[in-house]
Amino acid sequence: MLPWTALGLALSLRLALALSGAERGPTASAPQGDLLFLLDSSASVSHYEFSRVREFLGQLAAPLPLGPEALRASLVHVGSRPHTEFPFSQHSSGAAVQDAIRTAAQRMGDTNTGLALAHAKEQLFAEAAGARPGVPKVLVWVTDGGSSDPVGPPMQELKDLGVTIFIVSTGRGNLLELSAAASAPAEKHLHFVDVDDLHIIAQELRGSILDAMQPQQLHASEVTPSGFRLAWPPLLTADSGYYVLEVALSAEQGTARREQLPGNATGWAWAGLEPDTDYDVALVPESNLRLVRPQRLRARRVPSASSSRTPGRAACA
Repeated sequence: MLPWTALGLALSLRLALALSGAERGPTASAPQGDLLFLLDSSASVSHYEFSRVREFLGQLAAPLPLGPEALRASLVHVGSRPHTEFPFSQHSSGAAVQDAIRTAAQRMGDTNTGLALAHAKEQLFAEAAGARPGVPKVLVWVTDGGSSDPVGPPMQELKDLGVTIFIVSTGRGNLLELSAAASAPAEKHLHFVDVDDLHIIAQELRGSILDAMQPQQLHASEVTPSGFRLAWPPLLTADSGYYVLEVALSAEQGTARREQLPGNATGWAWAGLEPDTDYDVALVPESNLRLVRPQRLRARRVPSASSSRTPGRAACA
C-alpha cells in the first residue's frame, strides 16, 4: 500500500500547486495581444511596391509567437473601401499568417486610409471579430505617404482605445502628419525607409511590437506636454476586484489624484498635468479573493511645448 500512498500524495501536491498557481491570478510570461496590419493597397502604390511591402509584412509576422492564447493577427487593405483580408480569429500560427499575407491581392482604388481606420475600430478591434478585451492592441500601418481622406480623427479614436500605432512610410509621407498619427514618441513608432530597404527595420520593428504586446508591469506611454497614458497587465478580472490609481507630484506628497477603475481595466489616460515635472504613480489592486501587490512608477521629464523634441520617460519602482 505504501507505493499507492506515495503516488496519491504526489498527485495531491501537484493538484495543490496547480490550484495555488490559479489563485495567484493571471501571469504575463508570454506576449499576448491583437496585431493589425494596415496595408496601402490603393492604385497609388505600384505593383512592385505592393509586392515588396507584402513580402516585408510576411517576414515581420513569421517569427512572431502567434496563437489563439498568444498573439493574434489581422490584415486590412486600404482602398476606396476597406477590405479585411483575414480577421484576428482566422489564423493560429505565424506560418499561416505569412502565407495569407503572401497571397493577398492588391485592391486598387482610392487611398481612403481614414475609412480603413474607422473600419478597424468598429469591425476588427471588436470581440465579434476575434479581438479580446484586456489585451494590448497594436496597429502597423504601411503607407506610401498620403491619404485621400482625413486620418487624424479616426487614428485618435484608436489611440483612445489604447491601440499602439506604428507607421512605416516608404518615403513620400508628410513628416508632421505622420508624426502626429504615430504613437508618441514618434522616434520609436515612425519609420521612413525605401521600399527596397524594408528588411533593414524588420528586426527592430518586430522587437518594438513584442514590447508593446508584453507589458510586464505598470508603464507610461503617449507622453505629451500635459499628460500620459498608463498601461498594465491584467492583474484582476471584472469579478475579482477593482483598481485604485493614484498620480501625485513627486515633490508634493499627499496631493494625489485618485481614480477607481474596474478589475478588467488595463489602461488609463491622465491629462491636465504640469509639464517638465516628475510624477509618482501607484496602481493598487483591491481584491477579496487574492493578494496582488501594488505597482509603482515615476514618470519623468514630461516635455513642455518648448522641448517637444525630448520624449518623456518613465521608470518603474
